[in-house]
Amino acid sequence: MISKKMEEALNQQIEFEGYASFLYLSMATWCDSQGLKGCTDFLKRQSEEERMHMLKIFEYLSDVDGFALTPGIKEPPRKWEKVQEVFKQVYEHEQKVTASINKLITLANKENDYATQHFLQWYVNEQREEEALMRTVLDRIRLIGEGPQSLYFIDKEMDALNQAAVAAEAAGGEA
Repeated sequence: MISKKMEEALNQQIEFEGYASFLYLSMATWCDSQGLKGCTDFLKRQSEEERMHMLKIFEYLSDVDGFALTPGIKEPPRKWEKVQEVFKQVYEHEQKVTASINKLITLANKENDYATQHFLQWYVNEQREEEALMRTVLDRIRLIGEGPQSLYFIDKEMDALNQAAVAAEAAGGEA
């Protein structure tokens, strides 16, 4: 049985993960309107991943006799000035998610909730991977620069990263 305090905190994380999914989908839509198919596909995949993170918490709460709430999720932004800004915002959001997961672990420790501590370790590893991926994306964008052909090369890099992740998943690994 999970404590009410832990249940509430996990429900807040559900909302946070849901917002991330909507944010990345909104970013994908903006990229699509800019003709950036590689970026669009990359961000759609990120959106689906965030949705999966949300659903894992739903399932966990059910497993521990808690109650998962379906949150109302505020509408994310719809427009950005440039694609570099999009990916900078993704990285910043992933850092916020990491901080939120760390707070959940702190609460689970205080509650002596070993099952939730164990459950959250998957998220710790996932966030390490997500932040590393987004640092790679930002490094590549920085190296490409902001010249007249930069959008083409940024889009090509995002497509390559997305294709590598899809291939890794198909081979049975995680991206």
